[in-house]
Amino acid sequence: MLRVNRIRWTYAVGVLVVALLGTACGSADKAPAEAAIKAADAALAAVRGEAAKFVPDQLKAVEDGLAAAKASFDKGDYTAALGTAKDLAAKAGDLSSAVAAKKADMTKAWTAASTGVPEMADAIQSRVDILSQSKKLPAGLDAGKLDAAKAGLADLDQMWTQASDAFKAGNLSDAASKASAAKTKAAEIMTALNMQVPAEGK
Repeated sequence: MLRVNRIRWTYAVGVLVVALLGTACGSADKAPAEAAIKAADAALAAVRGEAAKFVPDQLKAVEDGLAAAKASFDKGDYTAALGTAKDLAAKAGDLSSAVAAKKADMTKAWTAASTGVPEMADAIQSRVDILSQSKKLPAGLDAGKLDAAKAGLADLDQMWTQASDAFKAGNLSDAASKASAAKTKAAEIMTALNMQVPAEGK
C-alpha cells in the first residue's frame, strides 16, 4: 500500500513539475510576444493607408495574423502569440514592396493609356465626321450605329476627363481603373464603326 501511495505521489509531483515548466516557458515568451506584436502594429500603421488602396488582400492577411496573435496573447497563450507575431513585422514590410510594385504597374498602364486613349478618341472623331458628311454609309453601318457612336464618343470624352482628374488628384488606383474602362469603351466604338483597333487598345 505504501508503495502504491509513493508511486501516486511521484506521478503527481511529475505532473506538477511539467505544468510548472510549461507555465514558465509560456511566461518566458510573454515579453518577446508583446514586443513582436508592438513591432507588427507599428509596421502596419506605417503602410496601412496605401496598402488598403493598392494591395488590400495582402493587407488583410497580415491584419488577420496580427488579430490572431493578439487573441492568443490576451488568452495568456504567449507561445502561440509569439509564433504568430514574430514574422508579422517583416510581412508588413513586404507590403511596402508590394505597394511600390503595384504603383509601378499602374503608372505604366496610365502612361500607355494617356497616349493611346486620346489617339483612339481622335481617330473615332475623325471617322464620325467623315461618316456624318457621307451621303451613303458603308456596308454594315447605318444611321442608328452612327448615332450610337456619337453618343459613345461623348461618353468616352467624359470618362477620360474623369480618369485625368483622378490622376491629377493623385488617386492612381482610380485613375488606372477609369483609364482602363475608357480604353475598353474606345475599342467598342471603333469596332462598331468597322475601324481597326490599335494594339494598345486591345
